Amino acid sequence: MLYISVPLGKLVRRVSRLRGGGSALPGLVVEKIDPGFMRRTLSTLPLGVAVVSGTNGKTTTTKMVVELLESQGLKVFTNRTGSNFTRGVAAALLGEVDWRGRLDADVAVLELDEAHAVHFVNQVPPRYCLLLNVLRDQLDRFGEIDKTAELLQHIAAKTTGTVVLNREDPRVARIADTLKTDTVTTVPGGGPDVRYFGLDDSLLSTFPNDDEMRAAPGSPVPPAPPRPPADVVLRRVGADDADFEYDGAMVTTGMKLRGVYNIFNAAAALTLARVIAARGTAGQGLASEGKPAADSAGLLKALANVAPAFGRGESLVVDGLPLELVLVKNPSGFRLGLKSFPAAGYATMVAINDNYADGRDMSWLWDVEFDTLRDGGVDQLTGSRAYDMALRLQYDDVAVGAVDPEIAPALAAFIRGGQGKPKRIFCTYTAMLAIRRELSKITTVEVVS
Repeated sequence: MLYISVPLGKLVRRVSRLRGGGSALPGLVVEKIDPGFMRRTLSTLPLGVAVVSGTNGKTTTTKMVVELLESQGLKVFTNRTGSNFTRGVAAALLGEVDWRGRLDADVAVLELDEAHAVHFVNQVPPRYCLLLNVLRDQLDRFGEIDKTAELLQHIAAKTTGTVVLNREDPRVARIADTLKTDTVTTVPGGGPDVRYFGLDDSLLSTFPNDDEMRAAPGSPVPPAPPRPPADVVLRRVGADDADFEYDGAMVTTGMKLRGVYNIFNAAAALTLARVIAARGTAGQGLASEGKPAADSAGLLKALANVAPAFGRGESLVVDGLPLELVLVKNPSGFRLGLKSFPAAGYATMVAINDNYADGRDMSWLWDVEFDTLRDGGVDQLTGSRAYDMALRLQYDDVAVGAVDPEIAPALAAFIRGGQGKPKRIFCTYTAMLAIRRELSKITTVEVVS
């Protein structure tokens, strides 16, 4: 089957790209004709597979982990297409393997949607997993957030090496209690090693968990259980730098990434990358020449140079001025986006779609406070739920310049009307894709194929 599936998959991939088709189609084809393709290919990697999952931050965190490991001399396979379903992983593999199905890499770092990650780990047990958070997102698809937590727990249970958890998210931190663990190293027949990333006490209020966000003002909040020690702690976030603490020392590094949520995810990426790099130092038979050194200075230098993933604080240039795209898809993400990207001095547009990839239930918009947009207002609203967004802003006394559900003309009007000012667009996932397609006609946009 191997000699048929790989050439056929590559052919479908080539035809699909020529016709502008979806990046996951070749993966769907190879999954149908050769269900063992992923497991067989990924099982050859000396350092195994790392899965990154959670509600928010998967794409940027995965990008950070990949670049950190590459700075250590490791060859890393990842699903750069942004398709975080199993078929997207299979499609990405088809683009990297040779005609015999061989993959030239040391480790795979894969972003996976919470539900599809469960199917993936049943086929390919990961050596590492990084679980970021559990927040209300696409409730029409996942149900309540305890269901999402169960999905992440399953990923952890299938992990054979190291599980990295967010100690500040109670539903994620509690996953450790469900695992038979060894807190130092993995023991044959035992559970995975568990590591944590965390926040300084001074930053905790910036990242309320879902229960805290939904609590009525003034209502008592149950006391949090004692927090375990974290391998990496984010101590401070500056305008263009951050302080991290690990190995008993504080380090400061510059950051191209913007947004407090991206910087917190940098602590997560640093935790996982340090574990994998340390294993890589002792690894044998690596695809890269020589053995990588777990170089702390090199990791920090790489972290300082990571640029935002597409649409996640991505900054483009239109008419000589920046235009920033900020992805929003749940209350916490929108809240942190508004906090991280102040509206003052910017023309602002909000684009809200309710397609399947966005989640059809947009009631979460009522759990976001938009008072920070009150002074300057919102210049343009667009997307299939533009009028719902207009109603929501009316209740927070935010003035709206124009409403047009059609993204292309709304974007053109926004650019014309905001001449001379930097611009920012808060957008759901499919709205972001449509906006990037339109912007690619007038400026340089990173191609994600």
